[in-house]
Amino acid sequence: MSTLAHGTGPSQVLSDHIPHSTFPWRALAPIAMTVALALCPAPDGLAQHAWYFFAIFAGVIVGLMLEPLPGGAIGVIGVTVVAVLAPWVLYGPQELAKPGFKAVNASLSWALSGFSNATVWLIFGAFMFAMAYEKTGLGRRIALELVKLMGRRTLTLGYAIVAADTLLSPFTPSNTARSGGTIYPVIRNLPALYESKPNDPSARRIGSYLMWVAIAGTCVTSSMFVTALAPNLLAVEMIKKTAKLDISWTQWCVAFLPVAVILLILVPIVTYWLYPPEVKESSEVPKWAAKELGQMGSMSVREILLAALVMLALAMWIFGGDVINATTVALTIISLMLLTTVFSWEDMITNKAAWNTLAWFATLVALADGLSRVGFVKWFADAIAAHMTGFSPTLAMVVLILVFFFTHYLFASITAHTTAMLPVMLAVGSAIPGINMLQFALSLAFTLGLMGILTPYATGPSPVYYGSGYLPTADYWKLGAIFGVLFIAVYLLVGLPWMAMVG
Repeated sequence: MSTLAHGTGPSQVLSDHIPHSTFPWRALAPIAMTVALALCPAPDGLAQHAWYFFAIFAGVIVGLMLEPLPGGAIGVIGVTVVAVLAPWVLYGPQELAKPGFKAVNASLSWALSGFSNATVWLIFGAFMFAMAYEKTGLGRRIALELVKLMGRRTLTLGYAIVAADTLLSPFTPSNTARSGGTIYPVIRNLPALYESKPNDPSARRIGSYLMWVAIAGTCVTSSMFVTALAPNLLAVEMIKKTAKLDISWTQWCVAFLPVAVILLILVPIVTYWLYPPEVKESSEVPKWAAKELGQMGSMSVREILLAALVMLALAMWIFGGDVINATTVALTIISLMLLTTVFSWEDMITNKAAWNTLAWFATLVALADGLSRVGFVKWFADAIAAHMTGFSPTLAMVVLILVFFFTHYLFASITAHTTAMLPVMLAVGSAIPGINMLQFALSLAFTLGLMGILTPYATGPSPVYYGSGYLPTADYWKLGAIFGVLFIAVYLLVGLPWMAMVG
């Protein structure tokens, strides 16, 4: 199988890091996309202001793919354009005609709404956890232990990452907390042991491979258990209310198990083929890791403090879901880290990657929410439903699953996708004679975790790994498309027949 990489040099990354200024088309392409769409008339059934909003959203997505500016800057520009043009792109004539309604105030509230999103701050917390591991040296210590035990082969390290996520997934209903807050801070320390640096050609030595395996693995485990992803629980409740079907924890697990096993086996090895690390095997590295551990000596007080705080966070994430929000847990632990001087306030405010990601994801959440707000998502779903007449039950099911899965390109939150699209898809399915509603409902719900692989903003941990510096923009979008097709293909070919057998 051929790899994605271009060129002949082993350290050459897939996307050439040529300064953006040499490519003025990178800046012009998002503008051209927005203007071209805006000049087209709105499709039948869609309000003109909703079409204008979609044109701006499409321009932002093109900008994120080409990166003429950092992602956070593109997001801020996008929401600002919408806020300025709100009377023409965000609100319809009926809203504008309401007594006392002021678009200028309402648009500002909308533009800032993403900064109050809990998942956005949980992502920010994951960066703080990673910084704490680095500042105390605990991350390096754990990384060295992993390398000593499994570092002879890069592939085995990939499977170790997937295994760790799988063990945590039944008990952690936030994949951002599980992968972004627990797995990432540890594996972030591994590449440096192999002289693999972020935002550098050496990233491909091993760092890029490990980061992609981690994000792809958590997308699979997020679909594996109903308690592995918060939107899974939301989906079960919606299915109960809309389709009058009860789905148990065991029923969910058994129905998805064959797909999960296959994908968890495939993720490290397929990544190894398509996005190969340069360092594949080294008998000397584990010996060196053992020597480094000896030089580090026993754990410091700050390492012990951090370990205790991390265990406290993990316990609250696993067992405290009904008492305390996952984001509140992260903010509490960050506060305790500041109080115990695990890291300083200066460390926190100078973490550019964390603040950039905060701005980037907060603005994307607002923009994606705007698509639902202006009615674009409902119009799109209704348009699909109108074309389903005459389809066989099986073909209709497959088409609707594919539509549900790939429309996640329009969302920056799986919760938002579930809320906006799942009830509509269930309603469409229930109107198709002969369709197995239990199988159909489960099939839609099972894709919620898997669709997190599609884009750098698709699910909570995505911005964390994207912001690591080991996954260049072009690489992420290409790998996301390839693995998205792989995930949904395995699901349709294995999952649907399996569910038909087990009933």
